[in-house]
Amino acid sequence: MQQHFMKLADYVTTQLTGSEIATSYLVAEKSDFVRFNHAKVRQPGSVTQANLQVRLINGQKQTAVTLGLVGDLEQDKALIREQLTSMRELLPHLPDDPHLLINTDVQSSEQVADNTLMDTSDMVDDILGQSEGLDCVGILASGSNYRGFANSLGQRNWFANHNFNWDWSLVHSVDKAVKSSYAGTEWSSSDFAEKMTDAKAQLKLLALPSKTLSPGAVRAYLSPVALDEILGLVSWGGFGLASHKNKTTPLLSLLDGDDRLSEHFTLFEDVVGGVAPDFQADGFRRPNRVSLIDNGIMTGALVSPRSAKEFGVDTTGADGGESPDSLHVLGGTLPRADVLQALDTGVYIGNLWYLNYSDRAAGRMTGMTRFATFWVENGEIVAPLNVMRFDDSVLRMLGSELEALTVEQDLLLSASSYFNRSTASSRLPGALLKNFEFTL
Repeated sequence: MQQHFMKLADYVTTQLTGSEIATSYLVAEKSDFVRFNHAKVRQPGSVTQANLQVRLINGQKQTAVTLGLVGDLEQDKALIREQLTSMRELLPHLPDDPHLLINTDVQSSEQVADNTLMDTSDMVDDILGQSEGLDCVGILASGSNYRGFANSLGQRNWFANHNFNWDWSLVHSVDKAVKSSYAGTEWSSSDFAEKMTDAKAQLKLLALPSKTLSPGAVRAYLSPVALDEILGLVSWGGFGLASHKNKTTPLLSLLDGDDRLSEHFTLFEDVVGGVAPDFQADGFRRPNRVSLIDNGIMTGALVSPRSAKEFGVDTTGADGGESPDSLHVLGGTLPRADVLQALDTGVYIGNLWYLNYSDRAAGRMTGMTRFATFWVENGEIVAPLNVMRFDDSVLRMLGSELEALTVEQDLLLSASSYFNRSTASSRLPGALLKNFEFTL
């Protein structure tokens, strides 16, 4: 894969004329996907694909095309040659791009992780063994992700990462289920067995009579998965420089210094600790760490090349959407084993879903509790909670109402596979809140 990409990138350079500059960006994968239902394999399959974006630049004009590579060098060269001809004819008719920024500082790199993945069939055997007799439903994705960048100025970057993501639920009945995930770069049967043991214990609790709460504020614990849903929504326009400059960030009062989050809360983009490449589609390198919120105070932003050009600052190598790829929240002082005792009486929230803003400018969002959400009394789970809607401000939840974060953090890989397997991830603790606002 790497050699094929580099040969194609070299070929693109040989086809240029005059003052033309070209970039090539590869998105490729070799993945296995296995779908389970009722603890049985329902749909196994494999995907091997490689898509190459070729961008042609001349002065301040640019155009790009994405090609599905076939894997044969001569056929792929012919595809590129044909498209370059079409792009060259189109380019003079396009307007200048005022925010076009080209990386003329050649920064080549090679980021290749060791492949320690267990064979997919062995993972499947583990899953079938641990879920025997249960209604287990989910999708296992495992394999390799590749990214490559090259330009006609001589820069070459390569990335290869190998990971798995087992996203599953144990269903009790109708809308009652325990949702779990296990992800990483090296499958451990013992670690997976421990996660399944926890899920099975929660599944038994779902058999208890359900409880419905009256609307209002209640003490709550957010699991790392629930916190990921909240931060995932905030990441949609929350941390990018463009949203800061045009005042559309939901963290506006934080940005203006009128508000702050809890001093326990520190968040940053952690390229080294994630599974995403350290370069982006335009060839700009990403620093190992970009500080976004430090002890509750906003300290930085993610800056795409276009924003860097528009606002006259340095880029952080963010993609066009300026959303985090490797979000990391530092852990706190609360051991996970002590969560129920620290919660005492309140709601243990395993999952949230259907989140959206109810007042974006104020950082206020709404959503629903999902699976494995329980009512806790005196440090013990006493009942599963019926589905409820919350409406609360992220500035309040992670500000005045944040009591503690767990010591332990979970690595959560994105299960998204639209077009290709995502390389986004989060490393998050659980969060204990003094109050959480339910509306119905």
